[in-house]
Amino acid sequence: MAHESLLTPVNLGSLTLPNRILMAPLTRARTPESIPGTLQQTYYGQRAGAGLVISEATNISPTAKGYVYTPGIWTDAQEAGWKGVVDAVHAKGGRMALQLWHVGRVSHELVQPDGQAPVAPSALKGEGAQCFVEFDDGSAGQHPTSTPRSLETEEIAEVVDDYRQAAVRAKRAGFDMIEVHSANAYLLNQFLATGSNQRSDRYGGSLENRARFPLEVIDAVAEVFGAERTGVRLSPFIEIFGLTDDEPEAMAFYLAEEFAKRGLAYLHINEPNWAGGDITLTDEFRRGLRERFTGSLIFCGHYDAERAERIIDAGIADAVAIGRSYIANPDLVERFREDAPLNEPDHATFYGGGAEGYTDYPFLTDSPLLPAKEPATAD
Repeated sequence: MAHESLLTPVNLGSLTLPNRILMAPLTRARTPESIPGTLQQTYYGQRAGAGLVISEATNISPTAKGYVYTPGIWTDAQEAGWKGVVDAVHAKGGRMALQLWHVGRVSHELVQPDGQAPVAPSALKGEGAQCFVEFDDGSAGQHPTSTPRSLETEEIAEVVDDYRQAAVRAKRAGFDMIEVHSANAYLLNQFLATGSNQRSDRYGGSLENRARFPLEVIDAVAEVFGAERTGVRLSPFIEIFGLTDDEPEAMAFYLAEEFAKRGLAYLHINEPNWAGGDITLTDEFRRGLRERFTGSLIFCGHYDAERAERIIDAGIADAVAIGRSYIANPDLVERFREDAPLNEPDHATFYGGGAEGYTDYPFLTDSPLLPAKEPATAD
């Protein structure tokens, strides 16, 4: 058996995983009504062999949205749709987490209810940021984001409650864990970063104040799921969608300590190499996180089996989340076990569409492998 370190069980909080190969959250833009359906049941069910399947980023409310065709979790129909997906994963013996998402300023009036402005910590547009909208003629595509409005202090509690209610729905739908998306220059990350958060109330200014809103969200979600079933995703040092930050390391270490105090199940660190957000974390930084956070550490970003095994064997990571290879290889765990070749993902079918490039990639037992395509660009 190849890659034994990746194939050993690991505990994430109170959940035991059969292996350390997690399916990363992957936006695929295939829910036109924001309601997961049979296509998503097939897609996620195919990948149930992952130690943990982490869902694509899922909007917590209508105002949380920045991309059309992405799923939500604020209506009964969406909750029922996700229940069907979770049931499909459980039927294959898998475990699944729902990732909760609010894009903040990475949005446009065309995506927002009643054409209103997106919300953000401050009324600052992200330089060069793009969202994904549907135009009047029915076509869809990238569009520059619009200038957001600053959330009023009293509105922040309402957004926290949106997260809480999304967690309630996720629990009813049967998810095993919840992941709070606080990465990739979206709303919670915007509050953390100095460049996007220029508030003068208790949610801005000092490092502790900038972290207040994300921690309130995490506390609200953990009240529903339990800290031992709650994880968080961060992307320290990322500079995409116009996001800049003068204190990324200090903030990451502070948050790691706060997460440890709360007993969170895991901390998921994204190291993207796409959209100008190329990040290679040092082992010194990784070990700094390890010293401060007592739960499980997960890293994600252009990992293959060998690189993943190295950081697990070094004691730096407990598990690794893999994205692009999971798009093209629904049986990725088995391929790692057999040290078998991988299908190459087709970049042209990453976002939007139907079954093509989504549920039709061959399994190891199928033949032949799909031919190599254009290299993929996003975890």
